[in-house]
Amino acid sequence: MFTPVRSRIRTATLVLSAITALALGATATTGAAAAPAPAKQGPTSVAYVEVNNNSMLNVGKYTLANGGGNVFDVAVIFAANINYNTGTKAATLYFNENVQRVLDNAATQIRPLQQKGIKVVLSVLGNHQGAGFANFPSQQAASTFAKQLSDTVAKYGLDGIDFDDEYADYGNNGTGQPNASSFVYLVSALRANMPDKIISLYNIGPAASRLSYGGVDVSSKFDYAWNPYYGTWQVPGIALPKSKLSPAAVEIGGTSQSTAANLARRTVSEGYGVYLTYNLDGADRSADVSAFTRELYGSDAHYTP
Repeated sequence: MFTPVRSRIRTATLVLSAITALALGATATTGAAAAPAPAKQGPTSVAYVEVNNNSMLNVGKYTLANGGGNVFDVAVIFAANINYNTGTKAATLYFNENVQRVLDNAATQIRPLQQKGIKVVLSVLGNHQGAGFANFPSQQAASTFAKQLSDTVAKYGLDGIDFDDEYADYGNNGTGQPNASSFVYLVSALRANMPDKIISLYNIGPAASRLSYGGVDVSSKFDYAWNPYYGTWQVPGIALPKSKLSPAAVEIGGTSQSTAANLARRTVSEGYGVYLTYNLDGADRSADVSAFTRELYGSDAHYTP
């Protein structure tokens, strides 16, 4: 039986004191220019990192034995939260102390990856407070939150935003239930704010099934969408080309090497362009990673501590 969604640690997020998403008067930080990476043929590989427990730098420790290219192309900081301010009755972007530490230390935690040519994206997740991507009460409310997201990307020199509509607990604190317009307004505003950045969809929750409203379909505004169930194959139900979809999803160290290899083989044989991994930790996972890189890129993975 597969494990649905993530086997995540949520306690830290709930008990840590709130940290303001954007400091007033802060100066935007510009991302470092990416250095050319050795050429790599094959799907885009994505690595989610639970920064409550692990370092983002782990993503940059894996290269292909043949050619030296990066194994991973996109690193996802997991995760910021969408919280609810009961005073202002508005959604707000929140970073626990571990996410905040990564952002504050972008020079040592984010830039080294970008300099290798790896894109660094911030995932945003519900936090049991009733605020979610699918229940903004107005277009203005959605646009206001979109600006918090794009301001964060600009401030910390990130490469984009990943939406993960879990744990919102819609209805808590008197919030509304999911509506048809909310996510369409949010994604439209975010894409307008950052036309050249990544917007990705972890294909789960009410938001993922509410991509069209009032004649506007935001499917094409996403760069990527992926299956949220590790150890399985499931094509995301979004109108994107195969090159932007990951039907395969694996938990590194949690999905067997044979399954990871089979999913990678199927990714290539069926012409999909993305391969999703979750929970890259600080151990030498080269055996687990090689299981899928051999199928995706025809090469073992090399780990450099």
